[in-house]
Amino acid sequence: MKMKLTVIALMLALMGCGNQNNRNTQSIQITDPEPEYTLDEDIGMMLLVGFRGTELDYDKNIEIISALRDYHVGSVILFDYDVPTGTRGRNIKDAEQLKRLCKQLRSFATVDSLLIGIDQEGGYVSRLSTRYGFPAIPSAQKCAAKGDDTVRYYADLTGKMLEEIGINLDFAPVADVNVNPRCPVIGGIERSFSGDPAVVRRCCLIWANELRNHSVISCFKHFPGHGSATGDTHKGLVDVTDTWQRCELEPYRMTNENFYVTPYEEPLFGFTIPGMVMTAHVINRQLDPSGLPASLSPKITSYLRDTLGYDGVIVTDDLAMGAIVQQYSFEKAVRMAVLAGADLLCLSNNGGTYDVNMVPRAVKVIKQMVADGEVTEERIRQSADRVRAPGLRL
Repeated sequence: MKMKLTVIALMLALMGCGNQNNRNTQSIQITDPEPEYTLDEDIGMMLLVGFRGTELDYDKNIEIISALRDYHVGSVILFDYDVPTGTRGRNIKDAEQLKRLCKQLRSFATVDSLLIGIDQEGGYVSRLSTRYGFPAIPSAQKCAAKGDDTVRYYADLTGKMLEEIGINLDFAPVADVNVNPRCPVIGGIERSFSGDPAVVRRCCLIWANELRNHSVISCFKHFPGHGSATGDTHKGLVDVTDTWQRCELEPYRMTNENFYVTPYEEPLFGFTIPGMVMTAHVINRQLDPSGLPASLSPKITSYLRDTLGYDGVIVTDDLAMGAIVQQYSFEKAVRMAVLAGADLLCLSNNGGTYDVNMVPRAVKVIKQMVADGEVTEERIRQSADRVRAPGLRL
């Protein structure tokens, strides 16, 4: 921590050689410590940014280079598929190329340890797929069906693969309970471990622990539960009010003191487990009667913090998804996510359009919120410090 020392007076007057009683000493006064980071740096830590490019070049990739270097962005997210153009190879070609890209990203970052994230769940959601020469990872449902040892094996394999490449954040495991096996984006594509919340919790903790063993941060998703949904938030609003069940909260009931992987009773120390929780864009009036999407809902964020005891990083689902962009402007979505209490805003830049000015626009919104008194600098610093927390930063 940078300290600012203000010396009002310091004078030793020697009235006689060796005579301690004749020395007059006035005390040093110390002011409150200055913040270690600037507001700009704290805002940059709240942004999780997507970009195009398999290598970084000033002529082709200035927006992500500027985001890292000039706006102090602390987290990036990688994709294999570019939605606006409908083409593959957005960030990923093969393992060696990806290692070089991760190294380049860190070379431009101004933060102590850049978070490089990816959706690597296994099964349908595998950005690192056999298409690019990576090992096949079965879906969560298939792993859980074969038991804890299988879950552990593939979680370890995933962690090792990510560690070797230089990726230190996995947006996995999926903590959704398979309430509706026909849910088009969860049960229908085998992303849930089970319809039993106890099994889901156990498998999620196993997955998170194995990732941690490889210095990879985990993210439980999608709070407060997407497994009962009948629709897809990528395409538009999804209301789970009538289908959601309270058992969907069970994987998230946690404090930092009680993380054990049953039945082995193996204590999990080092990271906050999970390092992050991702909020969904689902509407759940059982928890927030206003009908705001969970990702933009102060009530639902407060429920996760105050009722379920989670004090780690809360990250929004992608703010480029249909459930958000069809209802809110980019600026309003950013503002509402901050007001909801999100620590990290997922700005994939991988929705309907690609915006080279996305980061400056987001920064402008948050700085204006501070200037207008909608949020305090302390609130921004609190979120930034969660992302920087020693148990999270690598």
